[in-house]
Amino acid sequence: MTVPTPPDDQKPGGQIPDGQQPGEQAAGDYNPWSPPPPGSAPVGQEPYPMPMAPVWAPQPRNGMGIAALVLGIISVVLGLFIILFWMSWLPALLALIFGFVGLSQVRRGLATNKGMAVTGVVLGAVGLVAAVGGGVFSAIVVDKVVDDARTKVEEAEASASAEAESEAAAEAARHLSFGKPYTFDGGLKVTVAKPEPFTPDAFAHGHAKGNKAIEVTVTVVNTGRERVAVETGLPDVNDADGASASLVIDGSGRQKVITGYLLPGRTAVGKYAFSLPPGAADKAEVEFSPDAARWDDAYWSGSLNGKGADDKGTGGKGADGEPAGPAAQQVSGPAGG
Repeated sequence: MTVPTPPDDQKPGGQIPDGQQPGEQAAGDYNPWSPPPPGSAPVGQEPYPMPMAPVWAPQPRNGMGIAALVLGIISVVLGLFIILFWMSWLPALLALIFGFVGLSQVRRGLATNKGMAVTGVVLGAVGLVAAVGGGVFSAIVVDKVVDDARTKVEEAEASASAEAESEAAAEAARHLSFGKPYTFDGGLKVTVAKPEPFTPDAFAHGHAKGNKAIEVTVTVVNTGRERVAVETGLPDVNDADGASASLVIDGSGRQKVITGYLLPGRTAVGKYAFSLPPGAADKAEVEFSPDAARWDDAYWSGSLNGKGADDKGTGGKGADGEPAGPAAQQVSGPAGG
C-alpha cells in the first residue's frame, strides 16, 4: 500500500514547521480574504479590556454626633428657663449618651464628625447642670412659699382665735348680775338694779290678774368728756322660762323713759314695769343698751326671790353711789309715751 507524501510545508505527524506559531499560516500562504483563525483579534483593533467591579467606600456614621449636638442645644435652651428644668434633663442626658457613642464611632473610624460629638457632650453636660440647678432652685422657692403660706395660715388662725377669744370675753363681760355696772363705748356706765315688786293701779294695761308685776330701774351715768345722745327705747325683760315679759303701763306716772342728751358727769334714771306669769316669776333677765343702733345689748339677770346684789339698798343713791336726786339730769317721760 502506498502512503501519500505530505506537502513540503507540513511535517509528518501534524508537526508545525519551525518558527511558525500555532494558528499562523506559513509565509506566502496568507489570504486576506480568509476569515481570521479562531481566538485571534481583528487586524488593526486592540482587544477589549475586561470590566472591573466597582469598589464602594463605607459611608460615615455621623448620626450619633448630630443627634448629640441637637439634643445638647435643646437642653441648654430649656435650661435657660428655670421653671422648665423638668423638661431639660432628658435631652441633656441623651446628648451625653449620644455624644459618647459618636466619639466611640469616631475612634473606630466609623464617623467623621468628632467636633459635633464633642460639642454635644459639652452642651449635654451644661444642660444637665442647668436642670439640676433649676430643680434645686425651684425646690428652695417652693419650700419658702410653702413656709410663708403656712406662717400666714398660722397667723390667721392665731388672729381668728384671739378675735374669737376677745369676742367671747366681750360677750361674757356683757352678762352681769343685777346691780353690776357695765360701761359702753363713749363712757356711758349703765347699771340695772334688782327688780322690785310693783303694784299697778286699776287702769294698768299689760298686767293679767295673778301675774307678778316688777319694776326695773336703769341708771345711766356719762363718765366721758362729751355729751352723749341716749336713745334707749325700752329694755327687754325675759322671765325664768326665757319668754318675754309684758310691759305694764298705768296712769300713776311712775314709769320714766330715758331719752335725749346726757351731759358729762350727769346721771339719768329710767323706770319700767313688767308683768311675769306666776310660774316663771322667780328669775328675770333684763336686756338693755343706751343706743341699740350703736352698741350691742348688755344683760343683767338674777333671782327675784331672796337677797340679791343690791338688796342692801342704795339709800337714795344711783348705782354709782352718787345721789340720784337733783344732781342727776333725768330726761324722761312716761313709759310707752
